[in-house]
Amino acid sequence: MGGLKVLAAGLVALMASAGAASAQAPQPLTLVHAGRLLDQPGKAPRGPSTVVIRDGRIEAVRDGSVTEPGATVIDLKDRFVLPGLIDSHTHLTSDRAGLEGQLAEVADSTPLNAYEALMNARKTLMAGFTTVRNLGDGGGVTLALREAVDRGWVVEAPRIVDAGAAISTSSGHMDQRLGFREDLWPALETDNLCDGPESCRQAVRKQIALGADVIKIATTGGVNSRIGAGLGAQMFDDEAKALIETAHLYGKKVAVHAHGADGIKLALAYGADSIEHGTMMDDQTIQLFLKTGAYYVPTLSTVNGYLERIAANPDAYPPAVRAKIDWRIKITGESLKKAYPRGVKIAFGTDSGVSKHGRNADEFEWLVKMGLPPAEAIKAATVNAADLLGLSGEIGTLEAGKAADLIAVTGDPLADVTVLKQVGFVMKGGRVMKDVS
Repeated sequence: MGGLKVLAAGLVALMASAGAASAQAPQPLTLVHAGRLLDQPGKAPRGPSTVVIRDGRIEAVRDGSVTEPGATVIDLKDRFVLPGLIDSHTHLTSDRAGLEGQLAEVADSTPLNAYEALMNARKTLMAGFTTVRNLGDGGGVTLALREAVDRGWVVEAPRIVDAGAAISTSSGHMDQRLGFREDLWPALETDNLCDGPESCRQAVRKQIALGADVIKIATTGGVNSRIGAGLGAQMFDDEAKALIETAHLYGKKVAVHAHGADGIKLALAYGADSIEHGTMMDDQTIQLFLKTGAYYVPTLSTVNGYLERIAANPDAYPPAVRAKIDWRIKITGESLKKAYPRGVKIAFGTDSGVSKHGRNADEFEWLVKMGLPPAEAIKAATVNAADLLGLSGEIGTLEAGKAADLIAVTGDPLADVTVLKQVGFVMKGGRVMKDVS
């Protein structure tokens, strides 16, 4: 036993010595030389600058093209460099919709769906979006993908903030049974549905138990809901109150799918942290946004996905859905035109999965078309989105101590936001994911 104690003591000492030596050894240094640098969106860009990166984090931002012995230098002196972009509303598990998407729900296995999510995550990262907030899927697929990314098992994927399965009342927007024969209902997931306040509390607690970072609920009908029940409120006050209060009790923010003004007001009245889509707003709605400080995530580029699918197949959507799509196309952006000038906080989100993954930057063009200056559209996808996700200390700007997430483009996105559709360089956590050709 004495020999074992001596051996154990020796191993402990050896490990401590190795740990101390490792701690003292300098980490590799990377210097990114930028031609122009938008290190803090919302402020003026800098000229030639150097982002100093060590161990995946930003150590400093310096003027000019700084060099240091032994450092790896990434030459982006002919590029405009800015923080990695953030999409606050994605659905990584599918790029299919309408009848094709409905068939996939019952034809594709959960493991196959996981590979689809991985494919879409890679498309998103290569488009320059280094962080996403995924707002709903089934089977725990993106919760697992988030964990794999956090563990370093999956590299080519964005950082993921995940909602697990989105919650609605039965026959609401998140009811997967809609559009299927009744005898198939038992095979479809329903524990994300709730009716009455106690049931709604349980639905939130289920997602929290599964590891959700944020809670997603639907207070109104949806454009893609396979039911002709409209886009107004489909939840009672006590149900919305129970959902939002329970999520906040556990320290989770609440993202609310809402189209009709009545459903938006319902969610804001009980403290929703963001409204997704928000298609119909009136003055009272805007006043509630300003009073509560909630974010508005417009998801305007969904229209692109609708138009592309209908052009390819006029019967891509069932009639009850197609009628709502036609309405959505006509009214898209009208709420943003009202909300932004009044000072409502805007965060960037695409609802990709309805629109196409990897085409997330299409949303910038829509935001500018509906009244945001390019600088504000970029701020919505960096500073504002980081704040909404609760990650302002980690991402959103290029400052000392933050994750080294950055992208580079040719051209000036402050003059022409469409250059963000062609991101040539992507770095996430100090690791180059996409290099300039």
